[in-house]
Amino acid sequence: MNHLDRLSDLVAAAKRAGADAADALLVQNASLSVAWRLGKIEQLERSEGFDLGLRVFLGKRQAIVSSTDPDPKGFAALAERAVAMARVVPEDPFGGLPDAFDPPTSPGPLDLVDPTEPTAEELIARAATAEEAALAVKGVTNSEGADAGWGRYAVALVMSNGFAGEYARTSHSLSCTALAGQGTAMERDYEWSSVVHLADLDDPATIGRKAAEKTIARLNPTRAKTGRVPVVYDPRVSATLLGHLSGAINGAAVARGTSFLRDSLGKQVLAKGLTVRDDPTRPRGLRSRPFDGEGMAGKPRAIVEDGVLTTWILDWRAARQLGLASTGHASRGTGGPPGPAPTNLWLEKGALTPAELMADIKEGLYVTDLIGMGVNGVTGDYSRGAAGFMIRNGALAEPVSEITIAGNLKEMFLHITAANDLVFRRGSDAPTIRVDGMTLAGT
Repeated sequence: MNHLDRLSDLVAAAKRAGADAADALLVQNASLSVAWRLGKIEQLERSEGFDLGLRVFLGKRQAIVSSTDPDPKGFAALAERAVAMARVVPEDPFGGLPDAFDPPTSPGPLDLVDPTEPTAEELIARAATAEEAALAVKGVTNSEGADAGWGRYAVALVMSNGFAGEYARTSHSLSCTALAGQGTAMERDYEWSSVVHLADLDDPATIGRKAAEKTIARLNPTRAKTGRVPVVYDPRVSATLLGHLSGAINGAAVARGTSFLRDSLGKQVLAKGLTVRDDPTRPRGLRSRPFDGEGMAGKPRAIVEDGVLTTWILDWRAARQLGLASTGHASRGTGGPPGPAPTNLWLEKGALTPAELMADIKEGLYVTDLIGMGVNGVTGDYSRGAAGFMIRNGALAEPVSEITIAGNLKEMFLHITAANDLVFRRGSDAPTIRVDGMTLAGT
């Protein structure tokens, strides 16, 4: 029995049990990973999973049950439990299946499946090569190891309103962490690569060498002086600002009134000239998909254009609360209802190189690491522990740590300047970013 037939039978069982409407989700995954440290295998793991989720509706009442048993013989009992639960829960005036859905399209153009499945030996070789390259760099004194992995994730969704679709996505990853120094003066740093197709994975030796070089650069940090300075975010942390933006324009938070941007639709939220895009159709994207958790195809869109907020991130429930339509951003698992979430999200690159972005900074901070989650989603107040390097006369200088950077996201967003070094490495990406006028708390 294929996945769609199996889910169709489960939805039919829910209807026979008395559900007015239902949907069924199947998630199947397989993964292989290896952890390698100091020339030896620390862990080799293979895992496979199969999860079913059934959501039923009785009027405006909904209930969800999940199971790891793929046998259709148990579908009737699963459906009966779900319907029994729905009878006793409160009504949700905004719940229900989608008001509309898009006919499922072929996931082929997205190029999300790499047929190459590595052996354990191949993963071990990648991890070993990365660690060997790190340890070969002068100044590296130890290693936290290297991790290599592969995975395949398959999704199928059937709804009683007529939608049925499925897709799969593969992943290849490699990371390495090096240490330098001794005792309390020891520092660590890392490098990694995560892609859909093996052909796009960074070279293992390059990953190891970069991890080592970043670690050595962090040795003997000082604490910066307290002041108000320009802060430049390295690309590996600049995307965190996108995360705060997407959280603030999440339809669920806006509908609850718990977002500092709740009244900002159609208004300037970023500096002029900046554009933020979300695109579930980007080929080989880490978050690409032919449809969302409610059967919506989704489409490329400018979330922010020339600094102006153009849309919320919505699933159908949040959309109904706001009197709007879904934007195709429903995300879900088998054990819970959908909720809005971005797909491939990025800040478009600017015109300046990172060096040009810093050229006029007499004294500032270049951030490579952020610590803690000191962000208030209601007010936009921002305070994060940080580490990185001082900027002096337009160039990187001594490493610094044990400092805090602070501001308010509303003001920070309006004072962003983006460099031209955007690279797609995660599901959420940004180039080097400069934010003027932040508070640095050190000594």
